[in-house]
Amino acid sequence: MPGIRSGITMTTSVAANTRKTPWAWILGTFFGSGLLKPGPGTYGSIAAVLIWRLSAFFLDLTRPQLTILTLVFAILATLAGIPAASRVARESGQKDPQIVVIDEVAGQWIALLFAAPIWKHYVMALVLFRLFDILKPPPVRQLEHLPRGTGIMADDLMAGAYALICFVLIAHFAFPNF
Repeated sequence: MPGIRSGITMTTSVAANTRKTPWAWILGTFFGSGLLKPGPGTYGSIAAVLIWRLSAFFLDLTRPQLTILTLVFAILATLAGIPAASRVARESGQKDPQIVVIDEVAGQWIALLFAAPIWKHYVMALVLFRLFDILKPPPVRQLEHLPRGTGIMADDLMAGAYALICFVLIAHFAFPNF
């Protein structure tokens, strides 16, 4: 009887790893942008910037309204991203799969919080975020050790916070009337 039970468990385990939960994979890969190569994280960040810029343009938002919308985007991406990243990680059998880019999306929106919808601002926010996401200064790398989706998301949120701080400092001195 133990042999049969092991066989069933093994089969179930293998079957569970081949199944994909559609909502988690759609959100986790941010509508497939995480499937692009090379550098899926950069594609996720670019997708976030494009959505942010298009929202600013089509909704004709004031700077305070854009900041609030960006914060809402970041919060929603984080709240949806933690369970989505957890599920994709489990189903893919990887601790932090590169295809999961919802974390980059949330972090990028943090970096864009105080940006104006002008190309110098959003390009600078993109470059700063990617720099901190790749270099992972403390405590960014340490946050990766948090469990499951929380660890996948937290390091990018911190990288976004670092990028935001640098963005504000640079913009204050480089762009009059920031």
